[in-house]
Amino acid sequence: MTHMHIAGSIHADVAQGGPHWLTMPSDPMALQHRLWPEGTVRDREGRITVGGLPLTEVARQQGTPVYVIDEADFRSRARAFRDSFTGWHVYYAGKALLTRSIARWVAEEGLGLDVTTMGEMHIALAGGMPAERLGFHGNNKSLDEIRFALGQGVGRVIVDSFNEIDRIERACTELGAVARVLVRVTTGVEAHTHEYIATAHEDQKFGLSILGGHALAALVRCQSSPHMELRGIHSHIGSQIFETHGFEVAIRRTLRLAEQFRAATGVELAELDLGGGFGIAYTEADSPKTTAELAQAFEEILDHECRGFQMARPQLSIEPGRAICGPSGVALYEVGTVKVVELENGRSRTYVSVDGGMSDNIRPALYAAEYSCALANRSSDAEPVLSRVVGKHCEGGDILIRDVFLPRDIAPGDLIAVPGAGAYCRSMASNYNQLPKPPLVAVAEGAVRTLLRRETLDDMMRLDVGE
Repeated sequence: MTHMHIAGSIHADVAQGGPHWLTMPSDPMALQHRLWPEGTVRDREGRITVGGLPLTEVARQQGTPVYVIDEADFRSRARAFRDSFTGWHVYYAGKALLTRSIARWVAEEGLGLDVTTMGEMHIALAGGMPAERLGFHGNNKSLDEIRFALGQGVGRVIVDSFNEIDRIERACTELGAVARVLVRVTTGVEAHTHEYIATAHEDQKFGLSILGGHALAALVRCQSSPHMELRGIHSHIGSQIFETHGFEVAIRRTLRLAEQFRAATGVELAELDLGGGFGIAYTEADSPKTTAELAQAFEEILDHECRGFQMARPQLSIEPGRAICGPSGVALYEVGTVKVVELENGRSRTYVSVDGGMSDNIRPALYAAEYSCALANRSSDAEPVLSRVVGKHCEGGDILIRDVFLPRDIAPGDLIAVPGAGAYCRSMASNYNQLPKPPLVAVAEGAVRTLLRRETLDDMMRLDVGE
């Protein structure tokens, strides 16, 4: 179910007892394994164990809230894209989750890495990612960022506007460099996702429009520039997408654009990047394709479309981010308050307040993203009750999980684990209400190590230079 604004429909599902897809679990302790990192189990004491380590031990060592990444699961998903998309260039989308250690994992598994800012470039390079395997994205790259990217030897720059072409040419002139570029285009595809994460329709900030002729003009200008080596076309239709129909339309339109460019210049473009946006399972309602299924579907679409345009198959690229790090991550919270709220028609809802909230996961408040969760520290034989997991922020819309069944005996001090928290949680975290950001830790073979330490009040106070 899609809720267009979480604050405006806060009780939209009360009459139905939850969204239509949410079913009463026969065993409230059972884990839906497709939502969790591979190998996640409950031990004999009922504790959820990730990467061979009970989450209670993570909480003991690190406190809560805490983001937990299963390193083996992350690496396995990265390899699955590398191996399933044989012959393709696979770039991990660093905006989903990036640290020096994660950059190293990505590099070691043979992937490239997409970056969008100076900060992401610095982290990727410091983690050991070779500059030539970096792709530099962004709709408003600064001259300083472009200079830095070219100076480091970044492998490709994804051009997003005519102003950016001017800046690239200026930086190349100053440095005596030649930039390898792809032009990002908007294909007019309406991806079946939330408005804020659909990025290929015409009325939005990314790319150059095929429909308006801007994309072709940008390709021609880049091709004619002595400061650029035009490699091809880039397209990204959105995020959290489960079907390949939108990609099929995008492929057809980008290849048609490549054909128009060939007719105008006599040059056949060498590369086509189809972006990312592959969906993952956050709830029982989500049924994403496997990596192998995605690869097969893409291969069939591309073979068919290239034959139709009588065009040689270009070098192909994709940019999975969420699909690699999302299922590998779990967010862990401690329950502080449990409150039963009486509703109409004799109904009630149990509000479970935890020690985090919208500062460590803004996605539910930003675009009504749905999540699941489970009691993590013990077993329970209590009957499941419809619950709402909320944060501690001073906002009525500070809701982490709108509807979930939890044991009736959920109590302060219990731990709640939220799967699918590897992507766009830590990377979008804030200090709202002056809460320090939680740590990010990796678990592997029964051990835990810190990737990003917990912020402290001292860290925050150092930024406050006033008296």
